[in-house]
Amino acid sequence: MREEEKNRSSQSSSFKRFFKKRWVFPAIYIASAAIILTAVLWYQSAGNSASDKYDYKSTDIAGKKYQQPSVEVSRSMENFVMPVKDSDQVVVEKKFYDFKGNKQDQEASLVVYNNTYEPNTGIDYRMKNGEAFEVVAALSGTVTKVEEDSLLGNVIEIEHDKGIVTLYESVKAVKIKVGEQVDQGQAIATAGQSLLNEKAGTHVHFEIRKDGVAVNPQNYFNKPLSALQEEKSTETQADKENASQKSDDSQKINQKQKVDPTDDGATSPLDNSTDSTDNTNS
Repeated sequence: MREEEKNRSSQSSSFKRFFKKRWVFPAIYIASAAIILTAVLWYQSAGNSASDKYDYKSTDIAGKKYQQPSVEVSRSMENFVMPVKDSDQVVVEKKFYDFKGNKQDQEASLVVYNNTYEPNTGIDYRMKNGEAFEVVAALSGTVTKVEEDSLLGNVIEIEHDKGIVTLYESVKAVKIKVGEQVDQGQAIATAGQSLLNEKAGTHVHFEIRKDGVAVNPQNYFNKPLSALQEEKSTETQADKENASQKSDDSQKINQKQKVDPTDDGATSPLDNSTDSTDNTNS
């Protein structure tokens, strides 16, 4: 029994002497850290292998084959608004020429320039007091055009989706440049004047276009971009036919009557066109 106790005592003393050495505990810590780090790296490697196996084709990683540009969520949730900050202080100087509208509204929507008549392809706004005002973006987008134009009074074009743009004409003091991202309601210029519609005074001419065809902005105010995106192809075709008809009508109007718009005795070009048609039929 005494020999066994002596052996046990000797072993205990050996362990104590071993752990009293300075390098033992640091060596244990380093070995433990190495084991833990190896386990973590192995786990991460196993996770990446599983991801590569299923290939989810993430579109939010730079360089991915399937990465495609997309419309911002916030932009898709926005509704078209008037291109002015305070809509209560402006009035419509000239409406959009609607080919399906009544004769009186169509006549009021004609733009007279250089003794010729042109259907208005947008809406003209001016302040009630006739003063200048800030022009704002009707919807968030990317500036694709900023041009000086003496006839139109300078032009700004903002793209909101492929084929869908808004145009701002008769502006001055432009505050943006091509390629810039603008937010809805951001001031982009100041209302100015144009030779094309000189009678309107200080105003802004605002258009919404889809695939190069002007649509009536009034039909899309307080509606999201998707309302215009989802327009049926048949309706788009009808708009293109209307655009072609507009050109034909303008030629007919200008050929049948070229009058000075300041002449009080001038008759309506639409009335004159109708009378000519009636005389032909009789």
